[in-house]
Amino acid sequence: MSPARAPLVTPVLVGGCFIILISFAIRASFGVFQIPIADEFGWPRADFSTAIAIQNLAWGIGQPIFGALAEKFGDRRAVFLGALAYAVGLSMSSIAVSPEQHWALEVLVGFGIAGTGFGVILASVGRAASDENRSMALAIATAAGSGGQVVGAPLAEWLLLLMSWQSVFLVFTVMVIASLMFLPMLRSPTPATRAELEESMGEILLKAFRDPSYTLIFLGFFSCGYQLAFITAHFPAMVTEICAAIDPSGALASIGVATTSALGAVSIAIIGAANIAGTLAAGWLGKRYAKKYLLALIYTGRTVAAALFILFPVTPATVIVFSVVMGSLWLATVPLTSGLVAYIYGLRYMGTLYGIVFFSHQLGSFFGVWLGGRMYDMYGDYTAVWWVGVAVGAFSAIVHLPVKEKPLIEARAAA
Repeated sequence: MSPARAPLVTPVLVGGCFIILISFAIRASFGVFQIPIADEFGWPRADFSTAIAIQNLAWGIGQPIFGALAEKFGDRRAVFLGALAYAVGLSMSSIAVSPEQHWALEVLVGFGIAGTGFGVILASVGRAASDENRSMALAIATAAGSGGQVVGAPLAEWLLLLMSWQSVFLVFTVMVIASLMFLPMLRSPTPATRAELEESMGEILLKAFRDPSYTLIFLGFFSCGYQLAFITAHFPAMVTEICAAIDPSGALASIGVATTSALGAVSIAIIGAANIAGTLAAGWLGKRYAKKYLLALIYTGRTVAAALFILFPVTPATVIVFSVVMGSLWLATVPLTSGLVAYIYGLRYMGTLYGIVFFSHQLGSFFGVWLGGRMYDMYGDYTAVWWVGVAVGAFSAIVHLPVKEKPLIEARAAA
């Protein structure tokens, strides 16, 4: 079968989508627990924020590790280990009663997300897809993560009306274990050029580390993590408090939301829903236009949207508009960044190479969540940390422009 006629939808893509949907549904819900957990134990906002920040950092550290494990021992074994870590971390978190216990357990949760998230799944999907379909296949898998975000925060909010947050964590544990039913579908070929097969992991890593473009991609992904993690972890609480202060009951009723807390959870769902369209559009554009320019445009759009949101009065209406705009740009960077890594450095070690780049994303995530809690406790609001996000977004828009979007083998041959 020629690459042009190769199917877009494969068992690997379907299985990967379901696994990443469940993984990200749970991951996207943690911001909903900010207030319930802090209120129960009387913690400052920074304590639970630090736990989520550690989770994001552990996710970043674990991503290249699980990518390397998948390339050496197989995707399915890596995903199984990730799901096991995820389930243990969630179940043990349900009985944690101190910030330090949550901090330690979030390392397991972060490693669990690494094993069931983008690094392993996108590498598996990318290897299984044809050259013609790869950009779109990566976009579909990424959009599945957004689908998880659509249902994750509202599901957590609904479950909290029925049971304690501890019981919700146990429900999430069962969901992670259930995702393993899709594991047999992750059996993908490893298409690679002869040159790629002849290179060891050490050799290709050394070439990537010496390539300025790889460094620029690494640096550019930082702001993506900062913005996404800050909004996921703090936006529900931010919306709850700001909108409650302006007594928006009439406005809330007009959009069918009962409370400001529900509005915060719904805003995360709206971001996820809008991102499904945005990510698929990015995948379609990614095989037609230079990925580095698309990334620069996305980061510019995020920067402008965030600046305008904080400059204007925050109301239920502006929350909805911002969620739609930011959502359309939310994970659109992921298929483009992973596709850029695969295009320049090949598919053989895509999981490890993208995993290292993703560490920058998660380093940004750590600072976005941690600074959010720390600055909130210092200043009583999120304004300062929000403007830091605007600044790093502008930096990422600029830093992608000098990237040389050309396969490394061809670039060296031309030199």
